[in-house]
Amino acid sequence: MTAPPAREMIAAMPANDLPLAGVRVVEFCHVIMGPTCGLILGDLGADVIKVEPAPNGDNTRRMVGSGAGFFATYNRNKRSLALDMKTPEGMEIAKRLIASADVLTENFRPGAMDALGLGYEELKKSHERLVYCSLKGFLSGPYDKRAALDEVVQMMAGLAYMTGPLGQPLRAGASVNDVMGGMFAAIGILAALRERDSTGKGQLVQSALYENCAFLVGQHMMQYVVTGTPAAPMPQRLQAAWGIYNVFDCADGQLFLAVVTETQWKIFCDEFGFAHLLADERLKTNAMRANNRDVFLPYVREQFAQWKRDDLEAKVAAAGLPYAPIAKPHELFDDPHLNESGGLLPVTLPDGTETVTPALPIELGGRRLGTRLNPPKISEHGREILEELGYGADASSDLIARGIVAEMK
Repeated sequence: MTAPPAREMIAAMPANDLPLAGVRVVEFCHVIMGPTCGLILGDLGADVIKVEPAPNGDNTRRMVGSGAGFFATYNRNKRSLALDMKTPEGMEIAKRLIASADVLTENFRPGAMDALGLGYEELKKSHERLVYCSLKGFLSGPYDKRAALDEVVQMMAGLAYMTGPLGQPLRAGASVNDVMGGMFAAIGILAALRERDSTGKGQLVQSALYENCAFLVGQHMMQYVVTGTPAAPMPQRLQAAWGIYNVFDCADGQLFLAVVTETQWKIFCDEFGFAHLLADERLKTNAMRANNRDVFLPYVREQFAQWKRDDLEAKVAAAGLPYAPIAKPHELFDDPHLNESGGLLPVTLPDGTETVTPALPIELGGRRLGTRLNPPKISEHGREILEELGYGADASSDLIARGIVAEMK
């Protein structure tokens, strides 16, 4: 595993030159969806303060198995304050912090923030400029009190049906709805901040997993409208939009290859000596090839099975055809493009591990957004945040000594 080379990044600019410099976000979030939203805002320059429960912080820090990387991935460029909000003093600190904020984000169960007196309707009475974002399982409607997880909505909205073999629904291999739900929350927050510029008032923004997943499968809903035939699960590949759009077995591995235009079809046939396929009247157009895959696909598979994967990859790369080797996530640490383009950011994890992590997949002015703050230790910034809120050194020490604000650990 190699660290990315030096490269100009927006993080190298003065902090106040970042797009969201001067915007304070108070984050009451855990796991993925809410922290993703805060990650985006933090990378863009906002001062994101992650409020965690004292004394042990966000439970996500201690997740194992497939959840072991959650905290490390979604919590850079944030400050941590671990707070006991069950005490009057802790609640007072939370209210002072919110009063200083432009944005509040939360992804607790429905009604939890209202029960604490920190719901939007209550807070807007004294803070009308606050943009309040709730990240939920469902938007307003019959389902809005139901608990949800990424897996739940993938089952409900048809994504698991599309991903697995027929009769074997399978969730996608990454937390696609949690991450995209956080992205849409950030988009909504940016729109609300922009509107506040003209109205002077904040508003309630909501983002939800289920509606996000419905948006993801919208293409398959519209496929049904256009064709009159329900979309089949992807493993069947019976309704592919293109004739060549497959993973092919080679002599020593696998390669994905796509041929999606008429020009690419001619190049494909010419490069591999498939003149008889190019001349076949049943394969003249992409639509005809998609509907007659049984005519030529077994032959193509038979031919490619004789190639070494590296040789086949070199051939299709030289021809300019879309292709991809089948990679595993851990192999991306050594991906030359990600390393040379600034796509992997250096971070130090709370336990001292030095590594790299994917950057936001955007460029601004030709530069990538970088790391200003590593994923924080529990209450790493507690004392400095207390002082910013007007607590003196003695008062801050007393709050830490009494456990109302956790000591950094």
